Amino acid sequence: MSLLTVENVTHGFGGRRILEDASFRLLKGEHIGLIGANGEGKSTFLNIITGQLSPDEGKVEWSKRVTVGYLDQHSSLKKGMTIRDALREAFQHMLDLEKEMLSLYDSMATAEDGIEEMMEDAGEIQHILEHSGFYTLDAKIEEIANGLGLGSIGLEKDVSDLSGGQRTKVLLTKLLLQDPSILILDEPTNYLDMEHIEWLKKYLQNYENSFILVSHDMEFLNSVINVIYHVNDGELTRYSGNYEKFMQMYEVKRSQELKAYEKQQQEIERMEDFIARNKARVATRGMANSRQKMLDKMEVLEKPREKPKPSFSFKEARTPSRFIVEGTDLVLGYEEPLTRPVTFALERGQKIAVIGTNGLGKTTLLKTILGSIKAISGKLELGDFLQPGYFEQEAERDNSETALESLWREFPSYTNAEVRSALAKCGLTNEHITSQMKVLSGGENAKVRLCKLMQREANWLVLDEPTNHLDVDAKEELKKALIEFKGTILLVCHEPEFYEDWITDVWNIEDWTLRIV
Repeated sequence: MSLLTVENVTHGFGGRRILEDASFRLLKGEHIGLIGANGEGKSTFLNIITGQLSPDEGKVEWSKRVTVGYLDQHSSLKKGMTIRDALREAFQHMLDLEKEMLSLYDSMATAEDGIEEMMEDAGEIQHILEHSGFYTLDAKIEEIANGLGLGSIGLEKDVSDLSGGQRTKVLLTKLLLQDPSILILDEPTNYLDMEHIEWLKKYLQNYENSFILVSHDMEFLNSVINVIYHVNDGELTRYSGNYEKFMQMYEVKRSQELKAYEKQQQEIERMEDFIARNKARVATRGMANSRQKMLDKMEVLEKPREKPKPSFSFKEARTPSRFIVEGTDLVLGYEEPLTRPVTFALERGQKIAVIGTNGLGKTTLLKTILGSIKAISGKLELGDFLQPGYFEQEAERDNSETALESLWREFPSYTNAEVRSALAKCGLTNEHITSQMKVLSGGENAKVRLCKLMQREANWLVLDEPTNHLDVDAKEELKKALIEFKGTILLVCHEPEFYEDWITDVWNIEDWTLRIV
């Protein structure tokens, strides 16, 4: 049974064609992985099927009575709500029924007639609430919230005080509590810690309904899906099986397409040579004309295109002093302390991974060291001749400049060709380069910001979740560039497989926190 049918959808933005005659179907019980390089149109496709975007052509049809839950990359929460309030919204229909029931009881206290009818309505609502588990809602909320690490934050905390990762957890928890018949998840593992990724993995493995998942965490994706849809050059291609099976089938497909293209090119060359040699001779002109007609009718295959692969490298500045930064009895936080007094030292050449549950102060540590916020107390000393390069988490999401304009503004001495060349080196096409930063995918946006970082000399890289949204090729290239960088690195990252084999030490913020973890 098809829950979702997409037929011949075409969609573009400006002069850029994102989807071309794309078709898709979601069957009951299917766990679909939607994959493709950064900027290929995965999030655009999700926006089309959820009705947030209208396709230029084609149709989208959902089966009747399906409920759809969508977690996108840029969801938001209302200020003034507690985490518990936000999670209870998942059961709004039940809360509305309870309100109606209580209103009926209030009316019965003062009514002179119709009491029996009101009593019957209230009893019916009570029966619905009891059988739908309304009176165990808080227990269910706490079970899912604890699975994704919200219990340690405190469910009475205001959502406006949460970090980006904590907000993602709240939205994901709310979505799972709603228990829709179809889940749509756009990069749900971004900002999740390893133990919570593991919890989500088990949840999705046992999920009886259907879901569509976008993720660049291939190990996670591989373990939870049974169908792949690959977005490539505006086309959607379906493959049965997990990611590993897809890779095998895709390589075979590409090899076959390349062989078919090369074979046809050889045939075209032979025919053109025959026509050129025989069209002038009266005796063979008929055969030449016949070959020309065959050639004109031939459907010429396109050569399979290679995706532009990024190439990252960081310019190294002069050698700094032995100690990059030293903290003595440093207490991190904004208005309230996040940590106990901690003492640490970062030495020249060290490559440190900063880990720990979201909301405990990883980003706060980086911003304190860089001087953009002040420590609550303690002493912080920076070394000499420092030239830091900072990659900020989720920056420039609202920037209306094109990628080209954004880079050129920071490096006005560059020529147009130099700006384009620098962006192209990071795996961005001409369409990406001339698109506004705010309409680029998360991965494209990150590549532009990495490009800016690469243009400046640095002897110390401070990177806050640089792998979020990056596709597999870009992650591999970034890893290679960081291994080759001879300076100092302070890295916040939730993907151990990205950093485990090249860092020199780990700082676990959970060892510093005042909070219960």
